[in-house]
Amino acid sequence: MNVLFVTPECAPLTKTGGLGDVSAALPAALRATGVDVRTLMPRYSAAMTGVPIARLHLLGSDCQVLEADAMLLLDCPDLYLRDGGPYQTHDGDDWEDNALRFGVLSRAAALLGTPASPLSWQPQVVHCHDWPTALAPAYLHFEERRAATVMTIHNLAFQGNFDAALLEPLGLPRSSFHMDGVEFHGRLSLLKAGIAYADAVTTVSPSYAREIQGEALGCGLDGLLRRRREALTGIANGIDVETWNPATDPRIAQPYDAQSLEAKAANKAALQQRMGLRQDEDLPLLGMVSRLTQQKGADLVAAAAGELAAMPVQLALLGKGQRALEEALREVAVRHPGRIAVHIGFDEDLAHLIEAGADMFLMPSRFEPCGLNQMYSQRYGTPPVARATGGLIDTIVDGSTGFLFEGADAEALVAAVRRAAAAYGDAARWARIQRAGMSRDFSWGAAARRYADLYARLATPPPR
Repeated sequence: MNVLFVTPECAPLTKTGGLGDVSAALPAALRATGVDVRTLMPRYSAAMTGVPIARLHLLGSDCQVLEADAMLLLDCPDLYLRDGGPYQTHDGDDWEDNALRFGVLSRAAALLGTPASPLSWQPQVVHCHDWPTALAPAYLHFEERRAATVMTIHNLAFQGNFDAALLEPLGLPRSSFHMDGVEFHGRLSLLKAGIAYADAVTTVSPSYAREIQGEALGCGLDGLLRRRREALTGIANGIDVETWNPATDPRIAQPYDAQSLEAKAANKAALQQRMGLRQDEDLPLLGMVSRLTQQKGADLVAAAAGELAAMPVQLALLGKGQRALEEALREVAVRHPGRIAVHIGFDEDLAHLIEAGADMFLMPSRFEPCGLNQMYSQRYGTPPVARATGGLIDTIVDGSTGFLFEGADAEALVAAVRRAAAAYGDAARWARIQRAGMSRDFSWGAAARRYADLYARLATPPPR
């Protein structure tokens, strides 16, 4: 089975969020099942190197395909080799030509899935991830001989909507611009194109697959998703259990496992010291590593901060996002020194130390397609306190491996933390909760097997 895995980001080369982690871990797990996976992504940096194996002319742009092991890098310096992120400038503004940049990526993926591909290796399935790759299923839909297509939605809220005038420059047929195709309220929607034209649509947890078929979380695409429900599957993400392993993690102060939970205390002390929190081993310490957005509930944390500090618990927060929320959380930390500490930015070492050093992990997301930190946290014996939504429902057992709450408000968050703090006060019960979470298998094996089964159902003979 040959599969082309198409993504805008892949750790450690480029990562802005969970998609980068998934794009690194899932192909490796698929290869372990016998699937021959090649990952196609843009070459964003001169440090990303490979052997040139093909030249392409796509949507008016000249590109090369570079090969590096199982990685295919789409090299088009005018589009990708820029001083900024994959999607935005350093100032946080979207690149003005994102439609073309990711249209070219999608067009390259589609070409490699047809007999016109210049490569000797041919995919039977082209697996696309999120809106930057979502035109590939649309391009392939109009080909007579082609690979099958899978479209994975990691977050339906990000859709890649652009001016309808780009339909022709992106090489899409006029016949595709209708309500069951790429048209979305008079604009061109890249994600909608992928959902409408892919042979199969997946998302990253079973609960999220159900939620997005409803108006509340359907982001305007719930009608299309209901029509395509027979093609829609929820497959929960896994995590990299080698990188996220408290017994071997080089980024934490003291390794530990389920049989040596007492060693976790050294990580708590190290976290309190690094974040400037009061050294107190008995005070429950909440950790949070997140994008600071309303989706992630950062505003709920700011609103609840006073009650949390008075409970009392401590909070160590790491994240970056909306400037107003960053400033609100900085102010919270100033008002509650020693109890609440906030680090704006991203720091991989600190993220690992928070998972290991916190007593419980906070995830008050308004919606969460899957989430990874709640799985990291359970693996680290740091029970999550999370909203009952999406993948958080699917991966946390309330009262057994963590604590779930329903309301998207500060009151519900505080009540859930009180419930967790009460359990924390019972040492024997808390140890049972920690060990129950640490014993769970969150590896990519189960998800990889489900994807491999899906590919097998879809696969057609190679174009050549």
